[in-house]
Amino acid sequence: MPHSLPPQPFQPGPVESVGKKLLWLTPGLLAVAFAVLMAAWAQVNDVQAEMAEEQTLLADMASVEAQLTGRRDMEMVRLRETAARLVVAAKDVNQGFAAMPEVVAGLDRLWNRLVWLDEDNRVIARAERKAPIASSVREDLRIQATGQADHLSVFVRDVNAQGNGKLLARFEITDLLKSTDLGWLNRRYEVEFISELGEVIATTANPSRPPQGASRERPLVGFKDTSLRLTPYDASLSWTQNPKTLALLAALLLLGGVASQMTRHEMQLVSRAVTEAKTEAAWRQSMEDSALVGLRARDAEGRVLYVNKTLCDMVGYSRDELVGLKPPLPFWPPDAVDAMMARNLNTLAGGAPTTGFETRWRHKDGHSIDVMIFEARLVNSNGHHIGWMGSIIDISERRRLEERDRTHTDVLAQHARLNDLGLLASELAHELNQPLTTILTYSAGLKISLQSLHGIDPEDLAAMDAVNQHARKAGDIVNWIRRQTSRTETVRKICDLDAIVSEVVGLRMRQIQRIHATLEQNLSAADSKVLVDRIGIEQVIANLIRNAMDAVSIQDGIRTICVSTQEYVDQKSGTAFVQVTVVDSGSGLQGRTLETLCTTFYSTKSHGMGLGLGICRSIIEAHGGSLTAVDMPGGGAQFSFTIPAISL
Repeated sequence: MPHSLPPQPFQPGPVESVGKKLLWLTPGLLAVAFAVLMAAWAQVNDVQAEMAEEQTLLADMASVEAQLTGRRDMEMVRLRETAARLVVAAKDVNQGFAAMPEVVAGLDRLWNRLVWLDEDNRVIARAERKAPIASSVREDLRIQATGQADHLSVFVRDVNAQGNGKLLARFEITDLLKSTDLGWLNRRYEVEFISELGEVIATTANPSRPPQGASRERPLVGFKDTSLRLTPYDASLSWTQNPKTLALLAALLLLGGVASQMTRHEMQLVSRAVTEAKTEAAWRQSMEDSALVGLRARDAEGRVLYVNKTLCDMVGYSRDELVGLKPPLPFWPPDAVDAMMARNLNTLAGGAPTTGFETRWRHKDGHSIDVMIFEARLVNSNGHHIGWMGSIIDISERRRLEERDRTHTDVLAQHARLNDLGLLASELAHELNQPLTTILTYSAGLKISLQSLHGIDPEDLAAMDAVNQHARKAGDIVNWIRRQTSRTETVRKICDLDAIVSEVVGLRMRQIQRIHATLEQNLSAADSKVLVDRIGIEQVIANLIRNAMDAVSIQDGIRTICVSTQEYVDQKSGTAFVQVTVVDSGSGLQGRTLETLCTTFYSTKSHGMGLGLGICRSIIEAHGGSLTAVDMPGGGAQFSFTIPAISL
């Protein structure tokens, strides 16, 4: 489960980007963007509306022109009908022409003069309108100027289809306008008819109703020197001139600005709250991490919810490695998982003692740690029990101190016993010296007596020599012990180290054979002499051989002990040394160092006192040499000591 480390106090947080800081401008920017889109849409709508109005106005102009043209074409048809029905009256042509119904109807409609011309354009007959015609226009079309006229012309044919002149009907433009219904147009436009000189012929202008839009003017193709001008009464306003649209956009921008300010205020409050929460979390985390007590939170199933830094350092695992884990946990000792699981179930069931309990965990690097655990109920904000909160104290150091105190007490007690034993040994050495002297005297006398007799077995004499030799050796050892416990100076003599090794090996040979071991000797330092305390060096060699015998006696298979000597020269100091080496085929040092093996009272043997190697090293170092111990590549251990050689 991923775990995010909380912020630490007094640490600068990440710098926010400019875009994130200005995020509060988003509502205002959105309002501006929406207003721009609305303005663009309104502009496009205005252009489309203007184009539609232009198309409508042009269509209305074309409709007016078509209506006037149709009116004129109708009069042309009536004029042709009149020409077809002409009756030539020889005695009174003018009176008969003017009385024709068609002529009278035409004069009442539109014509103000009708003339019949012959082939030479001479007037045959004429008729004129006596009174002005009545206007059929439902709206007030006021005539501003009169006199602009036009005419219609058709040819006259007789019954034989022979040419008989032509018929001309003159009419004024104003009469044509009066006889045409333009009321539908006047409701939407101010209508004006303009002459070629720019003079207004007729108009529907009303001072109480001024037009609003732009004027459009178009020449009437079918009528000479006349144009039509239309000006809309109700022109659509541009969005830039519409107060409602401007008010809506202004309100939208104001709303966006207010929303941005409110967002900024809320962001500042949230930022302040987040900063305070982070600071509080950082303080709490720092306090928890600085605590000497490990903290661990678990849910009702035992899943780890939280650990502090102290606990992580205690077990060697990081938060990411622990948070989200369920039992068994990685720091439980492998050989105690079942017991740990049973205790965990008991804790989750509420059976953990309030006084805490001790247990042993395993660090990630493998070493064991002793801990004291106190469990408490973990509740949420509603007071519901959701798990357990544990406080863990590392008591490994306390245990180590307790063990050291106990060991120190044991060591003091053993030192006291050794001191008493040293006093007893001194007294025993003093008391044993006299019996040993007596044994030597009697054994020497007994040997002389036996030699004077005949038929004595040589083995008896050899046994008597052995008794004498061992008694002398025992006396030497007793005297050496007395010297060690007294203030007398140690006596050193020039000796052959190979001879000393041979003598010690000879005394141990029977014991080596008893454990079925093979002894190999490789003595090559016969020409080297050393200045030593002979008895002390003998004890060192005897102790190393005895340890080798103990090591191989518990091994199966071939049991070998190799004792060798050699002389070498130290390249740095140029000093000559004699080295004695004892190699066995036992189990080796098993990771133990010479310092550990020489520790007072430390022993790998159940019957050992833990003093031998320590005394041996002190004897060798007193002679200016050194003691070493290493594992052999093929198994077993090698102990060596060196003593400076002397030149004679």
